[in-house]
Amino acid sequence: MATRWRSRLSGLAAGLHDFYAGPYRATFARARRDEEDLFMMMVFSEALGVPNPANYYTVELMPVVYERFHEWHRRMGMDRSPLDSISCC
Repeated sequence: MATRWRSRLSGLAAGLHDFYAGPYRATFARARRDEEDLFMMMVFSEALGVPNPANYYTVELMPVVYERFHEWHRRMGMDRSPLDSISCC
């Protein structure tokens, strides 16, 4: 009996979440993409020629975000990779 109530409540919670958050899904996705773009800019800023006071910490993240670099520079409107050391195109 308790599992049946739990499944009903979880279904209700999922429905309420879709009802309230559904219209804002595109807004949330755009905000997430903007935050990721800023993060990528911070990680690659020193390589792009922009002084970065946190370079000591962000240089460790370069291998992690390298896989998404091509998507990022294309989204930023750069046809080719702006970095000499990274040639993804």
